[in-house]
Amino acid sequence: MTIFKTTISALAGLGMILIAACSTGPASATPQAGSRAADSYRLGTGDEVKITVFDEQTLSGPFIVDGQGALVMPLIGAVQVSGLSLAEAQTMIETKLKDGYLREPKVTMEMTKGRPYYILGEVNRAGEYPFTSGLTVMNAIAAAGDFTYRADKKRVMITGADGVEKEVTVTSTTPVRPGDRIRIRERFF
Repeated sequence: MTIFKTTISALAGLGMILIAACSTGPASATPQAGSRAADSYRLGTGDEVKITVFDEQTLSGPFIVDGQGALVMPLIGAVQVSGLSLAEAQTMIETKLKDGYLREPKVTMEMTKGRPYYILGEVNRAGEYPFTSGLTVMNAIAAAGDFTYRADKKRVMITGADGVEKEVTVTSTTPVRPGDRIRIRERFF
């Protein structure tokens, strides 16, 4: 009888584990989506990153991408990172450190502050604003004190890093990228 009870208890426990494992499926997909967003971000002038070289305090710390698109680090000097993802830049730094400086460098890199975006035109407080992950045009407009009464609330002009200005229809999910310039036009009455 005790073997029967033990077997039933074990099967019930196994069933609970399986139910818990199935219920965490969608949540485990979230970090993967976040890593895809991090991979799509490209470093540029003005980005601030934190670099950690394990067991090397003097090589670790905050760094800013300079006007030439480089991070200037001790030992290895300027490393061109403009246009690279965080993972690509991390690999490049590891490779440079491995080339005559450290045996097996372990480097991690994370964004601390992205390039600002700019919003001008028919908003109450035009200017430069800090970029945050997941930023939308509607969030940017809210940060700038909302539309003026003359603003075209349906379409905006966005100039990206490539320097091309595009007309965009405003939705709740229209993204803003680091360094974008958003121009709110005056509507025609």
